[in-house]
Amino acid sequence: MSKARIGLVGLGVMGANLALNIAENGFPIAVYNRTTSHTDDFMADAGALADQLTPCHEVETLCASLTTPRAIIIMVQAGAPVDSVIDSLKPYLEKGDMIIDAGNANFHDTRRREAALKEEGLNFIGMGVSGGEEGARHGPAIMVGGDPASFEVIRDIIEAISAKYQDSPCADHLGTDGAGHFVKTVHNGIEYADMQMIAEVYGILRDMDGRSAGDIGKLFEEWNAGPLASYLVEISAHVLQASDPISGGPMVDMIVDKAGQKGTGRWTAIEALTLGESPMTIEAAVGARGWSAAKEAREAGEKIYAGLEVQGGAHAILDADLEQALLAAKIIAYSQGFALLDAASKEYDWNLDLGRCAEVWRAGCIIRSSMLDEMASAARAGLPNGQLIFADGFAEKMKDASGALRRVVAAAALKGQPMPAFSAALAFFDTMRKGRGTTDLVQAQRDFFGAHGFDRVDGKDHHHGPWGSGLKSF
Repeated sequence: MSKARIGLVGLGVMGANLALNIAENGFPIAVYNRTTSHTDDFMADAGALADQLTPCHEVETLCASLTTPRAIIIMVQAGAPVDSVIDSLKPYLEKGDMIIDAGNANFHDTRRREAALKEEGLNFIGMGVSGGEEGARHGPAIMVGGDPASFEVIRDIIEAISAKYQDSPCADHLGTDGAGHFVKTVHNGIEYADMQMIAEVYGILRDMDGRSAGDIGKLFEEWNAGPLASYLVEISAHVLQASDPISGGPMVDMIVDKAGQKGTGRWTAIEALTLGESPMTIEAAVGARGWSAAKEAREAGEKIYAGLEVQGGAHAILDADLEQALLAAKIIAYSQGFALLDAASKEYDWNLDLGRCAEVWRAGCIIRSSMLDEMASAARAGLPNGQLIFADGFAEKMKDASGALRRVVAAAALKGQPMPAFSAALAFFDTMRKGRGTTDLVQAQRDFFGAHGFDRVDGKDHHHGPWGSGLKSF
C-alpha cells in the first residue's frame, strides 16, 4: 500500500472535517483517534473519500504509514492533551519529522514546544485555523508559525485546503515559533469584539426601540449589502430570522443570555496588557461574556435599580446612526488588533506582515469582512503611528461615522442600555484624538507618593515636584 503524505491525530468535529478536506484535495492522509471506534465510524462515513484515507488504530501504525519527512497534524484539546500526543508520537519519529498543532493553542505553549522539539531534531509548526466546522471542511483561513523551511514541505497541502479570495490562498507562513497561533488569538479577540458590538446593536433595537428579532434580522440583512458586509453580520441576520421549532417564536428569544468562551479572548487581553497595549473593545467584549454568566446577580440588580435611567432627554436612535456607529466601532476593534500584532511582532522578533495577516482573513475565517482588502492595503502602505484609524481612507470613514458612534453611546447611556464595547471604542477614539490628556496628574501623584519622577514639557527629563510635606494623615 502506498504511504500517506500527511497524518492527523484527533477525529473530533474539526479534525474529521480537516481530514476530509485534505483527502478531497487529493492528498492521501493517515488518521488516528485515541478511541478506535471513532476512527472506524469516521471511515464508515467517508464515502468515496475513503480511498484517500488510511485508518490507524495505533500511533506507531500512523507514523509508519507516512512518507518522510513525516508531517502529523494534531487536532485535540489545547493544553496538556497536546503535550500527551506529542510524547506518544516522539518514539516513532525521526530527525526532520514535523508535528503541526492546528488547535487553539496558547502561543507561549507553542514557543515552548517548538524550542523543546528543536533540541530533539524535530520540527514543530503552530497553525491557527479559523472558520469553524464549515471552514475546516471546505476551506478555512490558516495562519502558520514556525520554521519557514518546514512550512515549505507542507505548503502545497495547506494552500490547497485553505479558503480562497479571488483565487489567492487565505493561508501563509506569518512568522517563527508562536506567530501563527498569536495571530489566530488576536483574530479571535477581534471576533469577540465584533460579536459583542453586533449584539449591542441588537440590544438597542430590541430594548429601546421594541423591535422583534425578525425585524432586526431583516435590518442586518440590509446592512450586509453595504459597508458592513461581513460573515458575522450575515449570520446574525440569519439567526435573528430563525424560528423556534417548539414555540414557533423567534429562536433567539428562547436562548438564555449566557455566552460561553474558550479562552482566546482572555489571552488576547492578557497579552495586550503584558505588552503595554490595551485593546479596549476586546477587553470589554471579554468582560461582557463574563458578566453574562452572572445572570442571577443581574436579575437582582434589575430589581434593586429599576427606574434609574433618565426619563426623556434621549433622542431616538436612527437606523443610519446605528449602521455608522457599528462601522466606526468595528474599525476601532481592528485598529487595536493590528496595534497588538505589531507590538508582539517587535517583542518576539516575528517580522509580521500586517497586510498579509489581513489578506489571510479575507475569506474562510469568522471575521472576514469587505473592509479587509482595504485594511491590507493600508497596512502595506504603513499605518501612521501604528494606528489603522489614522490611515488614509479609514480616517475619513472615522470622521464620517464618529458622530453617530457618539450619539448612539450617549443615547444608550441616558436610557441605561449597556454598551460596553461601543463605549470602550468611543473612549479609545477620543483618547487617541486628544494631544494632551490627563495623565500629567497621574504622574504627579506617582511622584508624590513614590518619587517616580516625571518628564517636563520643556524637554528636561526626570524631575521631582515641589510637593513639600506636612499633609494631614488619614
